[in-house]
Amino acid sequence: MSTLAKNKKVNYDFQILEEFEAGLVLTGAEVKSIKLGHLSLRGAFVSLKNGKAILKNMYISPYIKAGADQNKYEPEQDRELLLNKKEILHLSNKIKDKGLTIIPISVYTTRRLIKVKIALVKGKKKYDKRQDIKKKDIQKNIRNKLKSY
Repeated sequence: MSTLAKNKKVNYDFQILEEFEAGLVLTGAEVKSIKLGHLSLRGAFVSLKNGKAILKNMYISPYIKAGADQNKYEPEQDRELLLNKKEILHLSNKIKDKGLTIIPISVYTTRRLIKVKIALVKGKKKYDKRQDIKKKDIQKNIRNKLKSY
């Protein structure tokens, strides 16, 4: 399993409640571009419509050797996620709660398949972020003092 892209600001901006693994519906040129690492998860999110999970705003740059299809290609088009109906129902029920959303955490390969790890998250307030930074600093100081003894 090799990680192709990560959403680095997830732990800073959000509190992760649950994680899920989902497949992606992609074209061949998109798969080749992703395997080269030409994608970004910045600003990406998942919406649920008509019993389907759709990944929005994930940027996949056009594959250079694609040829004629390159003119019609949209890098930030909506892409369908492959989830079970039970998982989609569970997520749609949770989303109705106040302040919850679904975002992608990482994109990786398993064998020859491309998977997305998505998470049900709750946004952090500014004071929560400050507390997290303070905890990290305290843990870092403790580790440094233990090393010196």
